[in-house]
Amino acid sequence: MADTFVPVNSQITDAITQTNVKVLGEAPAVAMGSLYQTIGNSVAMAAANAVYSQQQANVTYQAASTMGVAKLLSLAV
Repeated sequence: MADTFVPVNSQITDAITQTNVKVLGEAPAVAMGSLYQTIGNSVAMAAANAVYSQQQANVTYQAASTMGVAKLLSLAV
């Protein structure tokens, strides 16, 4: 393989360097934005789970109350 050196235009290296600096400079902000979205999603899921749990508990309470009233009425007869 021939050892040939092809010089690269300095404008090309500058453009690549500036792009790399831009990407590295934006990385912390992008990471924090992703973190905030994940936290927001987690909080929303926790709230939805709490609502679902409360609804299921209310169904159970209603069933227990209905059975209790039915028992009371069956004793009264």
